[in-house]
Amino acid sequence: MAARLVKRCTCLLREAARLAPAGPPVGQLRLARVARKTLTSSATSPSSHSGSLSQHVEKEQVFTPYPERQEVDELIEKATQPEELLELLDGGHCLHQNHAALVLIQLSRLLSDRPEDRASLLQDARFQKLLRLVSSQVSVVWHGTLVKLLRGLYSLALPEASKELRSVEQEVRWRMRRLRYKHLAFLAESSTTYMQERGSQELLAELLVSLERRWAEIEDSRTLVAIMTKLGPLSESLMNRLEDKCLELVEQFGPEELRKVLVALAAQNRRSVPLLRAVSYHLVQKPFTLTKGVLLDLAYAYGKLGFHQTQVFQRLAADLLPHMPSLTSSEVARCAKSFAFLKWLNLPLFEAFAQHVLSRAQSIPLPHLCNVLLAFARLNFRPEQEDSFFSLVHEKLGGQLAGLDPALQVDVLWALCVLQQARDAELRAVLRPEFHTQFLDDRSPKGQSTFQKLLHVNATAQLEHPKYTGPLLPASASVPRPSALDRKATPLQKELQETLKGQLGSADKGRFSVATQYGWVLDAEVLLDAEGQFLPLKDFVAPHLAPPSGGQPLPPKAKRLAFLRWEFPNFNSRSKDLLGRFVLARRHLLAAGFLLVDVPYYEWLELKSEWQKGAYLKDKVRKVVAEELAK
Repeated sequence: MAARLVKRCTCLLREAARLAPAGPPVGQLRLARVARKTLTSSATSPSSHSGSLSQHVEKEQVFTPYPERQEVDELIEKATQPEELLELLDGGHCLHQNHAALVLIQLSRLLSDRPEDRASLLQDARFQKLLRLVSSQVSVVWHGTLVKLLRGLYSLALPEASKELRSVEQEVRWRMRRLRYKHLAFLAESSTTYMQERGSQELLAELLVSLERRWAEIEDSRTLVAIMTKLGPLSESLMNRLEDKCLELVEQFGPEELRKVLVALAAQNRRSVPLLRAVSYHLVQKPFTLTKGVLLDLAYAYGKLGFHQTQVFQRLAADLLPHMPSLTSSEVARCAKSFAFLKWLNLPLFEAFAQHVLSRAQSIPLPHLCNVLLAFARLNFRPEQEDSFFSLVHEKLGGQLAGLDPALQVDVLWALCVLQQARDAELRAVLRPEFHTQFLDDRSPKGQSTFQKLLHVNATAQLEHPKYTGPLLPASASVPRPSALDRKATPLQKELQETLKGQLGSADKGRFSVATQYGWVLDAEVLLDAEGQFLPLKDFVAPHLAPPSGGQPLPPKAKRLAFLRWEFPNFNSRSKDLLGRFVLARRHLLAAGFLLVDVPYYEWLELKSEWQKGAYLKDKVRKVVAEELAK
């Protein structure tokens, strides 16, 4: 019996679906009620046929079906002036409940880029009549039309206190659970900004909750990316759901969707590692044709998020090279900056950047040139046409350096110092008292970073420009600030210092975490006499400290050694080449009279026992001393 009953119900539902007219989502509710009533009828009268079912479908009109298309619909769509739409109100046309809403929607489209006409429209009596008509009929406006109507009213800039606007907002709130997900997504994409600006916080909050609860209903990538971009920054929990949905749908994404997802993550600074890995996998494995715009956005997003994926970077660099002739100076600067953040030095690509700058020597704006220069300095890259490139840089800076933002002036001079291209006149421009005074008392993170670079510029003038006659930073400015030593010690730093303390045998024979007047911090410092024995540091002069300490000069043939550890982030990606900042540190300390004992992470990690680490440091010291004697 049960099987026969189920079979009978299935047939009845199929017949109801065939006979029911097509309609919007609310029609589903009407269809369900029709089906329930039909089943009841069938249970009481088993001999009923499809004819009685048709009668039930015709009589059961819970919701009014969408009217057939009329002439007025075409007039609304074809209208090109607001006046044509307003005349329809008194034109004797038969308007159903959606027409007033459609007129308002079309008005908002026509006036979207005409704010002066919007102001006059709000005072028009016919427009006010139209608003009242819509407000009185809002309960029977169809779902799709309703969300477009709300967007249109926002676009027309109705006053926040407008009763008609609040009426439509309230109707949307009442229908929130009945709206299809695509309608919610449309609201999110088109009206979020208006809701934030016009104080519709309650509606926005309910929209966020509805989208989060029904996130599993998302079926297409466009909807997903639109919500992620518009509402992701407003709700952490919603963004977590959207990231999960992205992982589910990522196989269906094309290059444009992958780009939008990464840009959305970058805009919110969300380093979602599982999603970044999934996107990277598809970028590498699928033979997408990546356009210039997509390549630039991908490079930007990976750079902003600091996510390293070698195969993706190789593809980006290889695909960008053919586009180089069509790139603008702004795009080249942006691209160079992105790869610099990623610490990815692709020599052919960076040579192409330099060639682009040289080929547009007369037209390239100085800010774009500065960005390219900073990217080169970060990666310690010097183009093959080095003389021509830096001649152009100096020529551009000659008359425009003083017009740049003060912090950017310091950045540019610091980059030239890294690349060993700074000139005395340019050094004077940033070391003169009336310029550098503004940075001495700045305790903000950006101000601290700029001041640190200013110390490096000052050290370059002292140590690498023997003919430079001043000015320099005051001695008080060179005193290390507490922030220079506040950084948490890394495991490599701790192990290195502990091993070295065991080698010295006495605490007074070494200094650790030594902040110098040049802006660099040494991991350790020792003195060796002519026979290779450690000397007590406190007894001898230390000109590199600020202020200098000690009184006795160094014994004949004594050597001052500095231990420098190099962590993984200190190198270019997939390389054993130091970044420009740390190359500059080595040059300064060598010029200051130190012998350098470099301890890179990739060598230290191979040492397993304390004995191996001690033997490693002894061997390093012997080699450094032997190389010095060989000179």
